[in-house]
Amino acid sequence: MNRLIRVLFALALLAVTAQIVTARPAEAAALTRIDGFGSNPTNLGMYLYVPDRPAPKPALLVLVHYCGGSASAIANGNGHDYLTAADRYGYLVVVPEATRDGHCFDVSTKAGLTRNGGSDSTGIMAMVAWTRQHYDVDPARIVVSGFSSGAMMTNVLAAEYPDVFSAGAAFSGVPAGCFATTDGSLWNSQCAGGNVIKSAQQWADQAHAMYPGYTGGYPRMQLWHGNQDTTLAYPNYGEEIKQWTALHGLGQTPSFTDHPQQSWTRNRYGGTGTRATVEGITVAGAGHTLPQAGMLAYAVSFLGLDTGGAATTGAPLRSVAAGRCLDVPGVSATAGTRTQIWDCHGGTNQTWTTTAAGELTVYSGDTLRCLDAEGGATTPGTAAIIWPCHGGANQKWRIDADGTVTGTQSGLCLDLAGGATANGTAVRLGTCTHATTQQWTRN
Repeated sequence: MNRLIRVLFALALLAVTAQIVTARPAEAAALTRIDGFGSNPTNLGMYLYVPDRPAPKPALLVLVHYCGGSASAIANGNGHDYLTAADRYGYLVVVPEATRDGHCFDVSTKAGLTRNGGSDSTGIMAMVAWTRQHYDVDPARIVVSGFSSGAMMTNVLAAEYPDVFSAGAAFSGVPAGCFATTDGSLWNSQCAGGNVIKSAQQWADQAHAMYPGYTGGYPRMQLWHGNQDTTLAYPNYGEEIKQWTALHGLGQTPSFTDHPQQSWTRNRYGGTGTRATVEGITVAGAGHTLPQAGMLAYAVSFLGLDTGGAATTGAPLRSVAAGRCLDVPGVSATAGTRTQIWDCHGGTNQTWTTTAAGELTVYSGDTLRCLDAEGGATTPGTAAIIWPCHGGANQKWRIDADGTVTGTQSGLCLDLAGGATANGTAVRLGTCTHATTQQWTRN
C-alpha cells in the first residue's frame, strides 16, 4: 500500500507540473553524467552543467527536480533559466536525479532527515564534494534550489548542511522535517494537506535536530508558494517562514513588503534588499505550478549567482522588442551622453562589456565609459547615460536570467521610452515588468 501511495503521489505531482515542464525547446542542455562520485546509498544519478566560460572561481547551484522528474526534464523545462543564467555568470550546476519508483526525493525517513544519515541527502552532498574536488568552486557561494519534492529537499539540505550552503530558493515546498514519517513511507498526507502547524521555535528545533550540536549560522532562504496550491497546501508556506525566521533569530513581522508583479506579494525579513535574510513570495491564483516565467531571475539574484563572474567579451546588447542595439549616439565619449537604440552595426559605440564589478562599459583606454543612471537618480524615467567609470552604485547592473538589465541601486530595469522600438528611441530606467521592451540579448 505504501508503494502504491508513493506512485500515486508522484503521478499527481507530475501531472500538475507537466504543463510548464514542456514549454521549453526540445534540444537538451549539455548535462554530463558523472559516475563514481562518492557515497551514494540510494543510487541517485549525478549530472553536471559547466558553462562554456566558467568563472575563475565559480559559484555552485544544486538544482533538485520535482516528483516524477529527471535531470534532463528540469534542465530543459522549468529550470532551464538557471542554466541560461549559468552561461551568463559562469556558475556550475549539479542536478541530482532520483531513480526510485516515482522519482521523488527522500525527505521523510530518519536517514533522510539526519546529516550524513545514509539517504538521498548523503548522495547529494557527495556530488557537491566531487564538484569541489574537480573545480575551484567558491565555498561561500554554494546554493540550492528545487521545485516541489526538490523544494522539500532544498529545505532539508539547508537544515542538515548549514555550514555548506549559503542560500536556498524553494518553490512550493514544506518546512524541513514536516514530511517525516516513521514507517518508511515517503508520503505524509498531514503535512501535504497543510495540517502540521507548529510554533516558530518548534520548527527551528526540528531543523536543529537534523544537525545536533551545530551552533553556527543558517543559509538565507527564499520561499515561493501559490496560494491555491492543494498538492502541497499553501499553509506550508507560513510554516516555512516560521522555521527560517526562527533559525535566524528573526520575528514574524516583515522588514519590507512589495509587489514585484501584480499577483505577487513579497515579504522580506532581516533586511530590505535583494539578498534579505529570509524572503517569501506568495503568488495569488497559482496552484502547484511554480516556478513560472520570470521567477528564476529573482531567485538567481537572491542566491547571489549573478556576481563574481569574469568579465564578458564586448558584445552588442540587442533589444528583444526592437531588434536594435543599445547605442551611444554619434560614437560620442562625452560624459552625460544619453543612450538610445539604433540599427545594429557592430561599432564600438554598440559594444558593451560586463565587468566582474557589475559594470557595463563601452569603448576602452582613456575613453572608457560606464553605463550610468543619470544623476544617480533612482526613479522611473531616469535616463541611461555614459559617464567615466567611478565604481558608484548607479553604475552597477545585473543582467537577469530573462535578459532584463536591472540597476542594482535603483532596482529599476533598462527600458525603451514609451515602449517605442524605432531608431533613436531613448533608453531609460523603468519599473520592472519583464516585458520584451525590457529584455536584451548579447549578440
